[in-house]
Amino acid sequence: MNAQKKVAFYTLGCKLNFSETSTIARNFQNEGFERVNFEEKADIYVINTCSVTDNADKRFKTIVKSALKHNNEAFIIAIGCYAQLKPEELADVNGVDLVLGATEKFNVTSYINDLTKNNVSEIHSCEIEDADFYVGSYSIGDRTRAFLKVQDGCDYKCTYCTIPLARGISRSDTLENVLKNAKEISEKGIKEIVLTGVNIGDYGKGEFGNKKHEHTFLDLVKALDKVDGIHRIRISSIEPNLLKNETINFVAKSNSFVPHFHIPLQSGSDVLLKNMKRRYLQETYTNRVSQIKKVMPNACIGVDVIIGFPGETDELFLETYNYLNQLDISYLHVFTYSERPNTEAIEMDGVVPQNVRVKRSKMLRGLSAKKRRAFYESQLGNELTVLFEGENKDGFIHGFTENYVKVKAPWNPELINTLHTIKLTKIDEDGIVRFDWIQTPAFI
Repeated sequence: MNAQKKVAFYTLGCKLNFSETSTIARNFQNEGFERVNFEEKADIYVINTCSVTDNADKRFKTIVKSALKHNNEAFIIAIGCYAQLKPEELADVNGVDLVLGATEKFNVTSYINDLTKNNVSEIHSCEIEDADFYVGSYSIGDRTRAFLKVQDGCDYKCTYCTIPLARGISRSDTLENVLKNAKEISEKGIKEIVLTGVNIGDYGKGEFGNKKHEHTFLDLVKALDKVDGIHRIRISSIEPNLLKNETINFVAKSNSFVPHFHIPLQSGSDVLLKNMKRRYLQETYTNRVSQIKKVMPNACIGVDVIIGFPGETDELFLETYNYLNQLDISYLHVFTYSERPNTEAIEMDGVVPQNVRVKRSKMLRGLSAKKRRAFYESQLGNELTVLFEGENKDGFIHGFTENYVKVKAPWNPELINTLHTIKLTKIDEDGIVRFDWIQTPAFI
């Protein structure tokens, strides 16, 4: 391959997609390609797609148009979840040359021949049953933290979700490889790792390419806690039924794991949880939150919740709202239910009108703002550690404490990717927290 060929990437969707894009980008660089920003002229544009919301589907066309504006002769490749679920739809988008499914995306360079634009898109997409091998990945280079993939796929059959169709069965990286990747990240001077996967609490499953496994999520956490040079490890999102008390108790006294959990709830109503085929009821969720707050009173707890699921009456929505209102949590990620083909929920009665979905979403976003504010207020006066990010935002540098309080200070590039002990003092008008230095850095 010509060493001067340039490749650019665009990632839609979750942290897992970001980690996989980074790994695929490194494969290109190893083959002599130069990676450039998506806004620059490139020979190849790779778009990593998502299928979780309608919006991501629509955005794909816009992104393709934008790539062709930079170079109308560019070779356009679609990969990711939407490419697995609806390869023909993506192939029909004007300008797309190659569509790769779940197993093919990690060998993308082997599908590229002479970069001549195709009159008809090529599709290479496996049956999802073939997605039974594991490719480890992590993202670095574009932020002060790294997303480390430890698991892929899902054996849950939630009635609203296409992820098992897009990513296949649950399978895990070997513990040895996760630790190797974590060491590589630490050697690059990155201070924080975020563990990511489709269902990371299921870690261990498929470690040997079948359902046998030697390790559990708790084993993974204990082993990672011993990796030198990593100051912080964050658990990105974990199902309440898979987050065991032993893990919570270990995190509370660990060296590197931070007091921050993101736990999907989806609904506060047992009726809807059963219809969604979630594997827990409200009581389990309450118990997890209580245990976290018991052993880590300052822990940050984020919650995923879906509104507008079929059969969500006003009463059932209010049950969710009131449950979350009284629960000791810190913020919400609110998702509006969207109908996905080939899911059970699309056949269900009790469709919630769009205008009602919008109203409920606004109510929960308002509740989230209130919860975040209350959590930030509860942290004022506390001494915490901040890790600063790398962007100048209107003359300020932002950072996050171990328990995910967002703070800011006047811009100083020497603060990027550094850790400091601070005392939180007040909440600014933009909702971000100001602080006093416990020990002022020498360069300030």
